[in-house]
Amino acid sequence: MEFDKVIKERHTARNFRTSKRPVYQQIIEAIDAANHAPLAGNAPCLRYILIQDKEKIRKLAEAAVQDFFENVDFAVVICSDKSFLKKSYYERGEMYQRQEAGAAIENFLLKITDLGLSSCWVGAFSDETVKSILKIPESIEVEAILPVGYEAIKEKQKSKPNLDTVLYFDEWKNKFMKPKTKVPGTHV
Repeated sequence: MEFDKVIKERHTARNFRTSKRPVYQQIIEAIDAANHAPLAGNAPCLRYILIQDKEKIRKLAEAAVQDFFENVDFAVVICSDKSFLKKSYYERGEMYQRQEAGAAIENFLLKITDLGLSSCWVGAFSDETVKSILKIPESIEVEAILPVGYEAIKEKQKSKPNLDTVLYFDEWKNKFMKPKTKVPGTHV
């Protein structure tokens, strides 16, 4: 799919078909796309858990109080280990950890869309419960749960803010770009 089309078609899905099952190799492709996100200092802190156990998925949906994904065939949990980045970047390491996770999650969601699948970025859940279900060590952070499937009713992306309302030039709240000064005797 063409890149701009993927960006404009990516949306949150909350209704999944139970009659059509994705192939796990496609989800691994999306995880690979996530794994190619930018890394602070090229230090990988993210780990991915691909879940196909229906009971675990049901429990994850319960831990997130999001019953809409309890019937999907696959879910991906993205985790991070901040110790890698804290060693190099101290207190900023935690911010870089979150930035890496966000970039990886977006890459994942874009690739899922490109593959004709759907997902939802679930970020609210009981950390303790998710860690218990998946046997994740206490020192590891759970960044997101991403249920994956085919959407039952194809939705459209919700409207986003107009660029004129969110773009500034050179400083906060400056809505206008200064024209480039023409240097005498040049074509520029």
